Amino acid sequence: MRIENLLPAAVFRLESFASALSELRGWRRHGVAFAAGAASTFALPPYGLLPLLFVTVPVLVWLLDGVGEPTRSRRRRVLWRAGLIGWWFGFGYFLLGLFWVGNAFLVDAEKFAFLLPLAVTLLPAGLALFTAAAAALSRLFWLHGYRRVAIFAVVWTALEWLRGHILTGFPWNLIGSSFSASDALMQAGALVGPYGLTFFATLIAGAVASFDTRGASIARRIDGNLLTAPAIALAGLALIWLGGAARLSSATLDYSEAMDIRIVHPNTPFARDWDSEERLLTIIGQLLRMSREPTEARPLGPEPGTLIVWPENAVPVLLAREPYVLAAIGRTLPEGSHLIVGSNRAESAPDGPANRLRVFYNSLYLVDDSGSIVETYDKHHLVPFGEYVPLRHLLGRIGLRQLVQFQGSFDEGPGPRTLSVGGIPPVSPLICYEVIFPGKVVAPGERPAWLVNITNDAWFGASAGPYQHFSQVRMRAVEQGLPVVRSANSGISALVDPYGRVLESLPLDRAGVIDAELPAPLSPTLYARLGDLLVAFLMLAALAAAWASRPRRTDA
Repeated sequence: MRIENLLPAAVFRLESFASALSELRGWRRHGVAFAAGAASTFALPPYGLLPLLFVTVPVLVWLLDGVGEPTRSRRRRVLWRAGLIGWWFGFGYFLLGLFWVGNAFLVDAEKFAFLLPLAVTLLPAGLALFTAAAAALSRLFWLHGYRRVAIFAVVWTALEWLRGHILTGFPWNLIGSSFSASDALMQAGALVGPYGLTFFATLIAGAVASFDTRGASIARRIDGNLLTAPAIALAGLALIWLGGAARLSSATLDYSEAMDIRIVHPNTPFARDWDSEERLLTIIGQLLRMSREPTEARPLGPEPGTLIVWPENAVPVLLAREPYVLAAIGRTLPEGSHLIVGSNRAESAPDGPANRLRVFYNSLYLVDDSGSIVETYDKHHLVPFGEYVPLRHLLGRIGLRQLVQFQGSFDEGPGPRTLSVGGIPPVSPLICYEVIFPGKVVAPGERPAWLVNITNDAWFGASAGPYQHFSQVRMRAVEQGLPVVRSANSGISALVDPYGRVLESLPLDRAGVIDAELPAPLSPTLYARLGDLLVAFLMLAALAAAWASRPRRTDA
């Protein structure tokens, strides 16, 4: 009996498909890489089609099979080809995954709309350099069979880690974010964090490509282990899900010392006349009314001791310099209550006159029931080119001060902080973009009882952006074992428990408030204690196993 009859016909069709991919050249090869990268974004929020990675990751691996062997004489050419495949995959991935960034240029379209095509292509093109490097570097150490998938997973994860740290970092849309489609799968983040989830996702999804397209056909080189790697990988995915499901099934939330919170979700659109007195009074009036009005959960309005949370830049004024606004807030707050509110903050320049405000911060204030500011936090992780110009100190020294101090630019705060005020559990504040950085949301040695994230996602409209942003909020909760309170001006406001589950939420394009109780934190997770050390160990172990199991050359 021929061996072909012993194998499912689907395996041979898969081999034919893989071989055809590896033989592609020129624009066809790059077009398939681009399409695979673009399709991979549908595994991420808000779509959550995780099974797509079982197609797109193997496609990338098979395309890399076809660039040739990096012998000494051909190494540069082979690595260039692999890098181009990786770049086109990354360009498709980031272009489709980050297209919503262009919405920000339509807020003041008369001034900035002409920059939209440049913005939505340059950012993906730059980020794709990381995927290009991952493809080229992994191809340099390409082994046979599933070993090359393990090499690829390690190198891809390492480059995603670098993307999250180089030039202030941009760890947005990590492949591991696909696990947030399932509450159970994302629980693994409490052990290995988001980079560990990326490692698992690529290692498991790439198992379909456990056979490579170099050499003889499957029929002539079958060794009985063709389906072993995919079977083990799928079993690993099932174990991750079962472990997460078991964790959630035994999860209990502690409300024994719960604090009442009210999350205000004003859904205030952008307006060009924010500086007008009428617009200012309208915004402040809406926020004050929503802070004290009765709801179904609180028929008499918020009770004494309630913590009220407003979003980032909730009031378009320098709040610390507006005593009348602070007095109105004090009159609104119930006895013993506090307000968390986002506002810009200004100081005079160190080398300038005291009455000239030249240093600005994107800040969070904690205001008590007397209208006094009792704590201040300044955002330290600013958005490049949105809130500051990179290398601005160098640019300022060479005379480009106007470029550095553009309208809307900020100075950075000192770093993560834990705010402790009587009557409120210690809290780590995160303003908008700061919540996307795993392992950097809590000050070292100052573990809080919860996280608060204030944001304004109105820049990005009803696109995928606000959903991607919110999924990262949930991941931070899982990683740290801390509940998260989130107030978005326009976006998704929510209360998230320390397991990353959404307890209460308000969607885009709908104003409202959330009245709830804040659950207690969990004990520090393994990721909270070790950071990325565990995933680094797993990656080294995978490299060692792949290298040790490679076929040995035997002398004739």
